[in-house]
Amino acid sequence: MLKLFWRLARAGRTGALWLANLPREAARALGGLEGERGHRHRTLGRALLAILPIAALVATLMPRIVLVMSPSIDAWAVRAAPGAIGKGDLVMFSLRHPIAGPRAVKVTKYVLCVAGERLTILETPSGKAPHESDARYFCNGALLGTTLPYSARGVRLTRLRWSGIIPVGRAYVGSHHPRGFDSRYFGLVRIDRLVRMERLL
Repeated sequence: MLKLFWRLARAGRTGALWLANLPREAARALGGLEGERGHRHRTLGRALLAILPIAALVATLMPRIVLVMSPSIDAWAVRAAPGAIGKGDLVMFSLRHPIAGPRAVKVTKYVLCVAGERLTILETPSGKAPHESDARYFCNGALLGTTLPYSARGVRLTRLRWSGIIPVGRAYVGSHHPRGFDSRYFGLVRIDRLVRMERLL
C-alpha cells in the first residue's frame, strides 16, 4: 500500500509541475521572437498532443479504480468487472453495521460459500476469553474462518448463528484473515447487493 501511495504521489507531483509550467511555455510560444515563434508553436503542439490523450485516459480510468484499505484482501486496487458472480470472486458492497460506524461503508470481500452449498458451524471454548465460545464456519467441510469474542477495540462481537444449505440469491462473503470482519459476524449477503470486482494491483 505504501509503494502504491508513493507512486501516486510522484505521478501527482509530476502532473502538478507540468501544469504549473504550461502557462510559461505557452507564453514563450506565443510571445517569442518572430523567428522562434513557429518552432515554439510546434514544440508546444507536440507536447499537448502527447500529454492530453494521457490526461484524458487517466481522468476516465481513475474514478473507476477503488483502493482497498483492508489487510484481509490480497489486492491494493480493484475495479468493477462485468459477469456473473461466482465462488472465489472479489466483490464490493455497501455495509451498514454498528462496528463499521454510523454510516454505510464500501467493503471488498471474497465470495466463499454460495447457494446450494452447506454452511456448518462448530462452537468450541474460546482461547481468547474465558467463559466464551468461538464459532468455526465451514463450507462443505472446508474451514472458512473462526470468530473472535471481541473486536480489536474491545467491542463485543455478535456472530452468525444460522447454518444449513445456502439459499438461492445469498452468499457467505469474507476472507481467511483471522480478524476479518465478514459474514461470520453480519451474516449472509444478498447477491443483488454485490458488485463483481477484479484485482488491478
